[in-house]
Amino acid sequence: MRTIEKAKFISRPLGDLRQVDTSLRDTQRTESKKSTRKLPSIVSLFSGAGGLDLGFKQAGYSISVAIDLASAAISSHKHNFPDTLAEVGDLIKLQPQGVLEIVSRKLPKGSAIAVIGGPPCQGFSRANNGAKSTDPRNKLPQLYLEIVALLQEHYAVEFIVFENVLGIRDRKHLPTFLALKEGVAKLGFSVSEQELCAEDFGVAQTRRRIILAGLSKDGSISRFKPRKRSGDRTVKEAIGHLPEPQFFCRNLDPNSFPAHPNHWTMQPKSARFSNPDAEVDDGRSFKRLKWEKPSPTIAFGNREIHVHPSGKRRLSILEAMLLQGFPKEFVLLGNLSEQVQQISNAVPPPLAKSIANAMKLAFEGPSRE
Repeated sequence: MRTIEKAKFISRPLGDLRQVDTSLRDTQRTESKKSTRKLPSIVSLFSGAGGLDLGFKQAGYSISVAIDLASAAISSHKHNFPDTLAEVGDLIKLQPQGVLEIVSRKLPKGSAIAVIGGPPCQGFSRANNGAKSTDPRNKLPQLYLEIVALLQEHYAVEFIVFENVLGIRDRKHLPTFLALKEGVAKLGFSVSEQELCAEDFGVAQTRRRIILAGLSKDGSISRFKPRKRSGDRTVKEAIGHLPEPQFFCRNLDPNSFPAHPNHWTMQPKSARFSNPDAEVDDGRSFKRLKWEKPSPTIAFGNREIHVHPSGKRRLSILEAMLLQGFPKEFVLLGNLSEQVQQISNAVPPPLAKSIANAMKLAFEGPSRE
């Protein structure tokens, strides 16, 4: 709970004591109102397994609705957020009206809500050498805005949070990004654009992302400043305590895996795993981590899971989860490939929690600027 600050008294003539007393009572009422403010319910679009959602939940928000195209991700979401209405859905097919229908099944119209999420980033990613401005996925930010616009007609949308890769601001994608910012402003929100690195928020990973936030007139954009957090700084701190994982084979029981149901990985078939210290360029598909450094971005393509610091195998799903800042209580469902996709698409929860707490602070104190 936020500590109530003492009222600051200004030197006044003795005859103004009554005015000072009134000012104090007004301050106390304002602080009381701030401390009891009800947080908006979260509607999560492109939710994945719920990395961004988990951070908001840890900050005290209720995750009411989650929608994602991947059925395995929604199965994971339901497992970890049992009170959430989590739906498998293609937002392109659902369109804003379909999203509204799902939200209205969970939340009465007129409720205060917030919309969070990040559309698939592959079309903007610098790691995708074939990324083109004409990629159909690049139209998803506009759809995101159209969904928010319709929700505004039926709900009090207090804020939105949009997460994506740095490449969305590259020259070939800049028109899309500028249109997105302009669209957020046209919806009546104050706009904040920040580049954040997971490493600054207690995550042993150099993952950098763009966070675009829109706040309603009741919020203060100048107070939206995610605070840096302490936590794991190196790969060793995050995963050095784990036993060896289970290697993939058919008909495995996750409950029999060492340490955690997600502590499994691919069979180390490449000859390079037999001689990990050979002088060979790592390349994108054989990126070996170092114990005393943070991990590079946890975002894996086909068979590109980072290599364990030992050089003898690839990371397990659990190791990737811990390098993303997930707690051990979190469990991913689905087959190995589906779990790889889920952890690659996730926002690190500690970063998400700082964003969520910053949003709470933005709605305290004087609101209009």
